[in-house]
Amino acid sequence: MTITSIFHLAALLVTLAAGLGYINHRWLRLPHTIGLVVSGLVISAVVLCADLILPSLGLRDLVRGTLARLEFEDTLMKAFLSFLLFAGALHVDLDSLIARRWVIGTLATVGIVISTLVVAGLMYLGFSMSGVSISFPYCLVFGALISPTDPVAVMGILKKVKVPETLRAKIAGESLFNDGVGVVLVTVLVAVAAGGEEAVTFSGVFGLLVVEVIGGITLGLGMGYVAYRAMQEIDEHSLEVLITLALVMGTYALASRLHMSGPLAVVIAGLFIGNHGKRFAMSEETRQHIDTFWSVLDEVLNSLLFLAIGFEVVSISVTGRVFGAALLAVPVVLVARLIAVSVPMTVLSVRDNFTRGATSVLIWGGLRGGISVALALGLPPTPEKPVILAATYSVVVFSIVVQGLTIERVVQARVR
Repeated sequence: MTITSIFHLAALLVTLAAGLGYINHRWLRLPHTIGLVVSGLVISAVVLCADLILPSLGLRDLVRGTLARLEFEDTLMKAFLSFLLFAGALHVDLDSLIARRWVIGTLATVGIVISTLVVAGLMYLGFSMSGVSISFPYCLVFGALISPTDPVAVMGILKKVKVPETLRAKIAGESLFNDGVGVVLVTVLVAVAAGGEEAVTFSGVFGLLVVEVIGGITLGLGMGYVAYRAMQEIDEHSLEVLITLALVMGTYALASRLHMSGPLAVVIAGLFIGNHGKRFAMSEETRQHIDTFWSVLDEVLNSLLFLAIGFEVVSISVTGRVFGAALLAVPVVLVARLIAVSVPMTVLSVRDNFTRGATSVLIWGGLRGGISVALALGLPPTPEKPVILAATYSVVVFSIVVQGLTIERVVQARVR
C-alpha cells in the first residue's frame, strides 16, 4: 500500500464519518457511535442488494477490497486501540477502581472464564443439534474472543448514559481490564485448536500470563512514571500534550516488541497520568488542554471505528451454516453474560453492598465491539473462521445497536 492510497482511504473514511454523523445528528437523532454503525449497516445492505441485482458492477468486491486495505485487525489492535484505551483511562477515577477492586478483578478474570466455558458449551451443543461440524476447541476460541466487554464501546455509551458513580466504576473498570485476559485466552485456545492439547503446557500458559499481564502492568507503571516526572519538571501545555501522545505510542510499541499486553500497559499508564499526573504534575491550563486534546481524538477515532464496524458486514460470506451461527450466537452470549455476572456478584454480595439493580445493568451494559471483531479477523484461515466471524459480528452489532440504545432504560428501570 502506498502513502497516497493510505491518505485516500483515510480521507474517504473521515469524509463519510463526518457526512453520516451530520445526517444522524440532524435527522436520525441516535447516539453518535450507534448512528454511525447503523449508517454503515444500511450502506452495506444497499451494496449487497445492488450486487445481487447488478453483479456486473462489482460493488461488493470493491468494498471488500477497500476493507482489506484498511486491515481492520492491525488498524484497531495496533493503532486505534492504544489511543482509545488511554483516552478512556485518563478520565477514570483510580480511587473508585481501587475501592471496587474485588468486583472488577473477579469479573475481569473469573467472569471471563465462566463466560468462555458457557458460550463454548452452548454453541457446541447448538452446532451438534443442527448437524454443523465445529470442534469444541474452536467453540472455546469463540467463547474467549466474544466474552470480554469492549472498553471502547462501553466508555462511549457511558458518556451518554447517567449511571451512579459506584456502578459506573464497576462497568468501566471491568471493560478496561478484561480484554487483556481475553487476548491471552484466545492466544492459548487458538494454539490448542490448531495443534491439540499437547501443544500447550501449563508452564507455557502460566509463563504467557505472567509476561502479558504482570509485564504489561509493570511497563505501564514505568512508562507512566517517566512521563509524569518529565511533565512535573515543565509547565508548557503543548509539550505536555506531546509527551502524553509519545507515552501512548511508545508504551504500546514497546509492549508489542516485548510480548507484553499493550492494552493493559496503556490503561495503567492512562490511569497513572489521569490521576497522579493531573494532581501533581500539571497546571490547570495543561489539564484543560490535555483533556480537550484527548476528548477530541477519542471522538474522531471512535467515529472511524464504529463506521468501519458497520461496513464489515460486506466481508462476510453468507451460507446456511454461517447464518445459523449468527442467529444462535446472540442468545447464547446473553445467557453466558447472565451467568458470568450473576455468579460472582452473588458470591461477592456477602461482603459488599451493591447498588440495587447493579447486576442487571452490568449484564446488559456488557457491550462487545471492535476488539472481538479484530480477534476474529486475526484467526488463522480455517474452515471454522467464517462461522466464528459471522457469529462474532452478529453479537457485536446486536450489542452496540440494541443494548446500546436500551441500556439507559434498563438503568432507569432497575437502579434505585
